[in-house]
Amino acid sequence: KEILEKYHDLFTVQWEGVIGNMHVPSQAEWEQLLTSCSAFLFYGMERFVSHVLLNRLVAMNIPKCHLMILLDLVRSQQSYQRITNSDIHKSCLHIALERPTETAMLLSLTGVGCVVAVQWYTSLQENAERLEILLQNLLSIGRTAGQTVHILQK
Repeated sequence: KEILEKYHDLFTVQWEGVIGNMHVPSQAEWEQLLTSCSAFLFYGMERFVSHVLLNRLVAMNIPKCHLMILLDLVRSQQSYQRITNSDIHKSCLHIALERPTETAMLLSLTGVGCVVAVQWYTSLQENAERLEILLQNLLSIGRTAGQTVHILQK
């Protein structure tokens, strides 16, 4: 929340969504946010796609979303229990589609222009540092997504 407030005025006053533990977004809320945004940021626990219905996501048309940043793959005891209980009801293929590379491909097929995502499990603190670097370079300095990812790789 601190980071978003820091960069709020540099980009737009129209930032909207769910922050913190306000509530768990419904499927309809996810769909509304995804289809109406020009950029989308997910900063949360476990796999992003585990929070939305995969069959609904692949059927979506999201061409207005030029940039999607997925800072996910953070695990806690509680999130691990939730994902384990959820994965029991999914096929191996479905779970495979929730991996980072497959998620990026699916989002690209729905029309998302650029996907920036982590590839392995990490911590909230590491993702916070990534978010700070991303927003500083994209919004304050005005670098492209490619230039910014290159900086992150260093």
